[in-house]
Amino acid sequence: MYTASDKRYDKMVYDRVGKSGLKLPAISLGLWQNFGYGSVFENCEKMCRTAFDLGITHFDLANNYGHPFNGSAEENFGRILDRGLRAYRDELCISTKAGYEMWDGPYGDRNGSRKYLIASLDQSLKRMGLEYVDIYYHHIYDPDTPLEETALALDQVTRQGKALYVGISNYNKAQTEQIMKIFKELKTPFIINQPSYSMLNRWVEDDGLDSFCADNGIGLAVFSPLYQGFLTDRYLKGILEDSRIGRGNTWIASQLTENMTAKLNALNDMAAERGQKLSQMAVAWLLHNKAVATVLVGASRPEQIEDNVRAVENLSFSDEELERIEKILGKEN
Repeated sequence: MYTASDKRYDKMVYDRVGKSGLKLPAISLGLWQNFGYGSVFENCEKMCRTAFDLGITHFDLANNYGHPFNGSAEENFGRILDRGLRAYRDELCISTKAGYEMWDGPYGDRNGSRKYLIASLDQSLKRMGLEYVDIYYHHIYDPDTPLEETALALDQVTRQGKALYVGISNYNKAQTEQIMKIFKELKTPFIINQPSYSMLNRWVEDDGLDSFCADNGIGLAVFSPLYQGFLTDRYLKGILEDSRIGRGNTWIASQLTENMTAKLNALNDMAAERGQKLSQMAVAWLLHNKAVATVLVGASRPEQIEDNVRAVENLSFSDEELERIEKILGKEN
């Protein structure tokens, strides 16, 4: 039976989510890839246990996560909870999402309807063996469903005790502002937005989403912080056969140009000067944005989680370092 490390809270940093009372670890574990039935269960379990032993209390899932079929990541996580982690339920923040295609027919396709969202959460709770999740997200904005309907469905699950907080994912600034107004009227505990964000993907800044959320007490839980592996040391010398790009498992292979490789090497040199790996600096840079409450990292083995957590050992950046990063990325004024 699993017993958690008694040093699990020694080094991790915890920040409040916007203006809420909830704190999340600077690094959270996302179970999007490598946690379904197509993965080795023992490795999945070891990654979750390693994460918790390092102070990662937040585990982020979605109804459609898992390979080869939707929901298998939640089912595996339920098994992991049963094999020792469930004893620490009150130390965990477990989130799940719904919004993308999940089951056959008009009620399980990509949408934000009341029927889909409430039914999906019931399914997720059953798969994980939980009475409630800590955060329930609408996974993707649905232009075909009135925002009032989506907001009321999310509000209902908190009033039923099936979720403690609600959030949204992949919503831009304008969409976030619209649904926030409804949540305020309902007094729904809406605290978080989950967008993609990295050094190489700055859309939340260009859109103004990060500033808006910071100004309105909404936290950001950002995903894809390493931009499909670009912001690691795997592509500094080109494409490796056993890399995600080499295996054809990513859609951004065409972006790995000579210019991009030069940028990555320049960033890597800077990270080395800071005593970090490129991936660690990339995570630390995200946390420098005051709107960011937590960075969601994925992993295929426990050692990657250990590497990412070391980012919290150096989270500070001088003005000169920030300017240097912008110059490397070509974002300087």
